[in-house]
Amino acid sequence: MSESDHCHDRPKADSHTMNAEAETAFDLECRSLTRKFADFTAVDSVDLAIPAGAFFSILGPSGCGKTTLLRMVAGFIEPTSGDILIKGRSVLDVPPNRRPVNMVFQHLALFPMMNVAENIGYGLRRRGMPREDIARRVEEALVRVGLPGSGEKRVSQISGGQRQRVAIARCLVLDPDVLLLDEPLGALDLKLREHMKVELKKLQNEFGTTFIYITHDQSEALVMSDRVAVMNEGRFEQVGPAQELYYQPRTSFVAGFVGESNRWRGTVESIDGDRLSVVTESGVKIVATTSAGLQTGDPVVVFVRPEAIALSRTEAGLDAMGNRMAGKVDSVLFNGAASRVLIRTAASGGEIDVALPQTGEFNDLAAGQTISFGWSDTQTTCFAG
Repeated sequence: MSESDHCHDRPKADSHTMNAEAETAFDLECRSLTRKFADFTAVDSVDLAIPAGAFFSILGPSGCGKTTLLRMVAGFIEPTSGDILIKGRSVLDVPPNRRPVNMVFQHLALFPMMNVAENIGYGLRRRGMPREDIARRVEEALVRVGLPGSGEKRVSQISGGQRQRVAIARCLVLDPDVLLLDEPLGALDLKLREHMKVELKKLQNEFGTTFIYITHDQSEALVMSDRVAVMNEGRFEQVGPAQELYYQPRTSFVAGFVGESNRWRGTVESIDGDRLSVVTESGVKIVATTSAGLQTGDPVVVFVRPEAIALSRTEAGLDAMGNRMAGKVDSVLFNGAASRVLIRTAASGGEIDVALPQTGEFNDLAAGQTISFGWSDTQTTCFAG
């Protein structure tokens, strides 16, 4: 059976294959899930519990193990050890086409010889559902994904975004407990990808199905998800709401991978209560909030978000800031609300990335101008490093 057959022929499990022993609040659980390939561990003892109806994303760089994890849940890869439970029942002995999950792949795997309605109804036909019931379910699905009356169109006649919706409808029409999405927006152009992020969240809300979405694109994970797991080298670095990952990272990897940051390497010079002073490799002193376990003399990595840095025409305008510098504007990068100013200072050892305020006060900044900037120690994150 092909991968696309697995995706579209997954009937709802019957009482013999998936008779849950007890009610559970979680649609999916992974317990100490591990997958090794020869001497390489792709997934390393991962624990995960995803509640019913959640939009959960697994975010990480290429090669971190996220696709391997998803394919174990789907049943395409067997775990080396650990367990996978859907609605409280282990599915390790359940073949892929009998698990109550469906999977949307990056390449979508739509059948070009079939029209839209035939693609969406493929799995229902494999189940032996009566033709009139299939037609009704397909049309209902088309309405819910915003494509009413498009059933007779060929796949080649619809746009990339519409094909995405057809692929999702083809899976959701089977009423799975969990929908797995393997970087489904990766092949789309930027504008369509931005649009589909919103559409996917709307679809998840509409159907109420648990979505598990893997991506290396942080903006996709942050925009759509109720909770996000940041994965690195086969393990979860941090799991939590998007806001927590962004504003309260628990590891250096999460601070550097989620969002944009200025970063310096340095050494802890002193600690005073919940504040510490760091001397960077270029000799700059930075005041930060204390990270647990750090001691004087420890090597550290300091992170500051571009939007945490304030600009001022004069140093006096930054008196309330615990960290203050001045430098010359290297360049202004206009990108609407996301515009940036790159400031070079001899002391900092490189460029400082600062978000351009939307007040319009600094719209006249140009390369070569001198500008002061600063930020609070409470907006400075410091980790052992």
